[in-house]
Amino acid sequence: MTRGLTLLFAVASGAAVANLYWAQPLLDTIAGQLHAAPSAAGWLVTSTQIGYAVGILFIVPLGDVLDRRRLTVAMMLISAVVLVACALAPSFVFLLVALCLLGITTISGQILTPLAGDLADDKSRGHIVGTVVAGILTGILASRAISGLVATFGGWRAVYAAAAVAVVVLAGLVWRTLPPLHRKARVAYPKLLASVVAVVVRERAVRWTLALSTTGFAAFTMFWTSLTFLLAGPPFHYPVSIIGVFGLVGIAGAVTAQRAGKLHDKGWSLPVTGIAWVLVLASFVLAAFSGQSVWMLVLVVFLLDVAIQGQNVLNQTRLLSLSHEGRSRLNTAYVTTNFIGGAIGSGVSALLWASSGWTGVAVAGIVMSCWALGVWAIGRRGPLVTAPSSAGRPE
Repeated sequence: MTRGLTLLFAVASGAAVANLYWAQPLLDTIAGQLHAAPSAAGWLVTSTQIGYAVGILFIVPLGDVLDRRRLTVAMMLISAVVLVACALAPSFVFLLVALCLLGITTISGQILTPLAGDLADDKSRGHIVGTVVAGILTGILASRAISGLVATFGGWRAVYAAAAVAVVVLAGLVWRTLPPLHRKARVAYPKLLASVVAVVVRERAVRWTLALSTTGFAAFTMFWTSLTFLLAGPPFHYPVSIIGVFGLVGIAGAVTAQRAGKLHDKGWSLPVTGIAWVLVLASFVLAAFSGQSVWMLVLVVFLLDVAIQGQNVLNQTRLLSLSHEGRSRLNTAYVTTNFIGGAIGSGVSALLWASSGWTGVAVAGIVMSCWALGVWAIGRRGPLVTAPSSAGRPE
């Protein structure tokens, strides 16, 4: 993994996952133009995340048995076609279905991440995987700012059209840069999928990490979805261009969190994960008092993103260190559960916003943080980061 290849992996992965979030700062705008209720607009994000979880579960494991160069580029080109369909959507229901299909197909970043782990050596794996994961997280955050900016000048449909062009360009770069990659194993597809479940059931380290990461992603999407509603309404009444700029604050957090990969390489993964959850708890406590202050909200966004993204890097690197042969399957389990959590977080945010507003969202975040800290405190007592030889074996 050269520095240039690592950067390409990070940019391509970030662009892929950004496709899930173009709609987030545009929910009110899309709902108005397609004649849908604002409450229904939240399902645009939820359906995309559900589709993403399906794509991760049924497609990403193929990275352990197929040429990942061909698989990655094929998925990027298919997602570009679906992005065009989103740009041309004539109705809300059509867009809802198209976004679900986009979620299923825009999974190339989760093929590239375990591939980066394969190509890196043991001493630099945490740093390289951390850089790629930071690219993914930056894509999530930058998508909001880019989406709001492009929509201001060209409308929300231009966002998806521009994304389609970008994905095609990146697909060409990946095809030219990566050599053909041989299969790592020959496993029947049903057995391949079954082995994803088997490794979760068998390995305590995997279950513990998934519990923490899923909770973190649910809290993350709950916060960001609710923040859109808060900034669009009183007392702020911000347009989509300003709402999107809040994503730039999170990017600063992503750059800081990128260093978490180096902390893993130094053996500090477990204690720093606990520190990150303390910071998440502090962020939601501060959020409870920030509903009227834009500067306090900026601070909350920064702290929460540093904490969530830092532990995402640590969690994913820890999992990918458990096995060589089964990295795509371990990554499948990780990302599938994360985005199920993300879909739940988006759905819960709409319910909480309708019933108790911003305060209810902050209280829910505090409860989730306390639960995660309990899981971390109990689970870290065991041997969680040894690399069992069976971790990637198909069963």
